[in-house]
Amino acid sequence: MATRQLVVQRFSVTSPKAFHDAVTAFQAAIGHPDMSSFSQNIAAAKTFSEVERIVQGGIGPSGLMEFARMDLGAVLRKKNATAAPNSMRFIVGNPVIMSRMLQQVPDAGSYAPVTVLIDEREDGTYFSYDRMASFLDVYGNPEALKVARELDAKGEDLLTSAAR
Repeated sequence: MATRQLVVQRFSVTSPKAFHDAVTAFQAAIGHPDMSSFSQNIAAAKTFSEVERIVQGGIGPSGLMEFARMDLGAVLRKKNATAAPNSMRFIVGNPVIMSRMLQQVPDAGSYAPVTVLIDEREDGTYFSYDRMASFLDVYGNPEALKVARELDAKGEDLLTSAAR
């Protein structure tokens, strides 16, 4: 049995945009494939180049796609009615990028795809992202860290652009 302690770095950017406008800008930059069809197509692919083609067709301008979303604010609205702030969690990523990390560090599969939290606060709409490189740093694999930093750059660019 082994235990590792991770120090996670959180990247956050605050937007002056209204919550719904911020979410709309974020969604415009990511792909939204039908995940059932996407999974079936990946399973049916005979080669990795076919997988790459399928993934390419599912990503948005950011190079990332949406795997799932959760309206966290919906629960708060049940408790606090309209006074509850909006909060959405998006699971986003790119399976080709994930595979490059996973090949080097199997535990990368615990952290990819990544979570983006978009939530409404008194001083603006927050976009938050936990850096993949901070999750993988303890594994000491330079190739996985290189790929994780590339993913982090995509994620941070996405959040920064959506926040403008």
